[in-house]
Amino acid sequence: MSIDLNSLRREFTSNGISRDSLSKDPFIQFEKWMNDATEAKLTIPNAMSLATSDESGVSIRTVLLKSFDESGFIFFTNYGSKKSKQIDNNPKVALLFPWVDLERQVKISGSVEKVPTLESIKYFATRPKDTQLGAWTSSQSSTISSRQILLSEFARMKQKFNNGKVPLPDFWGGYRVIPDTIEFWQGRENRLHDRFIYRKESNSWKIDRLAP
Repeated sequence: MSIDLNSLRREFTSNGISRDSLSKDPFIQFEKWMNDATEAKLTIPNAMSLATSDESGVSIRTVLLKSFDESGFIFFTNYGSKKSKQIDNNPKVALLFPWVDLERQVKISGSVEKVPTLESIKYFATRPKDTQLGAWTSSQSSTISSRQILLSEFARMKQKFNNGKVPLPDFWGGYRVIPDTIEFWQGRENRLHDRFIYRKESNSWKIDRLAP
């Protein structure tokens, strides 16, 4: 390979974070950092990597955070997808928000549960109609022989739901990631980064600093 990856270096220049600057509530701290990412006009600041696993191994992909509160972090997907099948097999997952331009990361680990159907219906209704049709069109993660199959099925769905609202597919909906740990990572000079991890203990959160 001709690419010199060793030359792709960046010095971190952030002022860093301290225990005193952190909220005692990780969700309040996350909201602050999400606001920072949004105000900085990062490309898709709510994009997050989702890692799932089963007996065959580990998979990772990018999904979009659609809401969060003290009960967890919510995303939506096809319940027949590989990620969903792995979640059914092993509800333990991890999330990563890679806000590189802010020299920040947020790492979350925990367990997953499906959100109530009504919550999925409410979110699905906010999606553009063509995106709703896309959810009906794709049998996510299945093998297909050509893109034309997708386009033909999309056209069929468009005709099927030509009049009226597009209903929520029974194979599509939301998941809530309920965190056990939430880590906030801030780049610092000389790779001596600041890392603070919140661990759930009973009804409170314990905060520890981690070595970089």
